[in-house]
Amino acid sequence: MEQKLNEIVYTPDSQLRNPKLFFRAMWQDLLASRELAWRLFVRNVSARFRQSMLGYLWAFLPPIITTITFVFLKSQKILGVGDTVIPYPVYVMIGTLLWQGFVDALNSPLRLVNSSKSLLAKINFPRESLLLTGLYEVLFNFIIRLILLIVVFIWFRIQIPITAAFAPFGILALMALGLMIGILLTPLGFLFQDIGRGTTVIVSFWFFVTPVVYPPPTTWPASLISYINPVSPLLITTRELLTTGKIVLPEIFTLVAGSTFFLMFAGWVIYRVAMRHLIERIGA
Repeated sequence: MEQKLNEIVYTPDSQLRNPKLFFRAMWQDLLASRELAWRLFVRNVSARFRQSMLGYLWAFLPPIITTITFVFLKSQKILGVGDTVIPYPVYVMIGTLLWQGFVDALNSPLRLVNSSKSLLAKINFPRESLLLTGLYEVLFNFIIRLILLIVVFIWFRIQIPITAAFAPFGILALMALGLMIGILLTPLGFLFQDIGRGTTVIVSFWFFVTPVVYPPPTTWPASLISYINPVSPLLITTRELLTTGKIVLPEIFTLVAGSTFFLMFAGWVIYRVAMRHLIERIGA
């Protein structure tokens, strides 16, 4: 019995001329990407830690060093951050872990696409597999760091409120926001290295205008950080879900989270349309 193969026809017409077929193809490619994405994820993680002397310790070192640095600065009264409702080391550790999850998600699409340029030019495979690979890596890194957070909670005897059960929604919203921004930047970053370098500079500045290591400002105009900066309500609310259980910005959190998932889908559409032309350009 002969096996029937799927036939793919390429035309110069825009893919969006038939939205129904376009969105169906997007969904089919996403499903088809799962196995390849998993294999790429396992390969990348194995290669990363196999070529490192410290191995998995590198996942713990950045948040530990950041926490120690800011705790020291506060203890020496070099940095005035105000009072926190939980011990300051715990406050910084949670903020740093959540921020790192956002940054990892933001950097993953462009990093994986740039590292796969030769593969993209030679082999026809679902481009969504690169996005899924990045998501797997972000989740893996966060789960490893979560072990560190559990140790800190036990050490400082932090009582976890029942609202912590909803914290994964905040964590996923933060990662989705980073992934959405990363997907939107990928087509330009694919062509111009300035995008990747500029993103590094902006993220460094973004860290200091986000309440990662200090409580949200309550006086104007500094309080605008909690409203204009999209990361702030997601990070603040997730930290509150994990610690106090008292949510200060539920409306803004819902608005930003809902908008993020909508814009991430729009970014996926742009990514899919743009990648076809970008791959033709590097293959020419």
